Amino acid sequence: MLADPRAEALVKNFAGQWLYLRNLTTVRPSTEEFPDFDDNVRQAMRRETELLFGNVMREDHSVLELLTADYTFVNDRLAKHYGIEGVYGSQFRKVPVTDPNRRGLLGQASILTITSYPNRTSPVLRGKWVLENVLGTPAPAPPPNVPTLAENEVGKAARTLRERLAAHRNNPVCSTCHDIMDPIGLGLENFDAVGRWRTREVGGPIDAHGQLADGRQIDGAAALREAVTSDPEQFARVFTAKLMTYALGRGVDTYDMPTVRKIVRDAAPEHYKFGAIVNGIVNSPAFRTRRAQSPAAPSPATVARNSRQ
Repeated sequence: MLADPRAEALVKNFAGQWLYLRNLTTVRPSTEEFPDFDDNVRQAMRRETELLFGNVMREDHSVLELLTADYTFVNDRLAKHYGIEGVYGSQFRKVPVTDPNRRGLLGQASILTITSYPNRTSPVLRGKWVLENVLGTPAPAPPPNVPTLAENEVGKAARTLRERLAAHRNNPVCSTCHDIMDPIGLGLENFDAVGRWRTREVGGPIDAHGQLADGRQIDGAAALREAVTSDPEQFARVFTAKLMTYALGRGVDTYDMPTVRKIVRDAAPEHYKFGAIVNGIVNSPAFRTRRAQSPAAPSPATVARNSRQ
């Protein structure tokens, strides 16, 4: 049923909602900093992520592959953006990812761009995105009147973003949340604000090391990915809750969590395959007894049910 063409709605609607891909339409990177960025790159970024999601769905692979895939989909414009040689034409094709830093969602320009500011990266936004969408442990809302991050001043020695964040965390009001978010985001700091690889920034070389909240040390994107996938069940649980939210048309509440955990446990023997999680959701009491909803975009479960008819 997931191979049915109508399941494309799940790719565009759910992936757009869960991964914030819709935000790409409003992203406006600085033309001064990124003169090569244009709408063709913007559209290619989103399509790359949709194709990865669609491939995992249609081939019924483990949802963990969304984070670990050693392949991706590019056309000539996106390949040029990444520095991949030998790709010609506007059609997307599947290519291997040989750089471990680039594997999965955390190495894709769509995610890296929507979690940046127009003129620079944002370890805070990137760390927040990972906490919410991969680890399922969203950071608390910032307190009121939080001071903004100090920018480099003309005429003074430039400081790296890491150095400016360290000064920002000296404020006790800021440190509580930033101590959790910043190390995650800094692990992705080798990617610039439009997802290209770099080794230096204004102020000095990139330093992508850090210590996560549980004490684990990381150094760069590959190590961060290994850390966040070290507990496969955690990501499977987050993915299931996000997909269930979409299927039910409402937020997943505390009383839904036993159902989520059961779906994940039942999918574990199949290594958390996409289809196993979808089957668990559409057969759950929460889905089967859901209230009628007003007309809206079809949920993944609706797509799945229609494809069987």
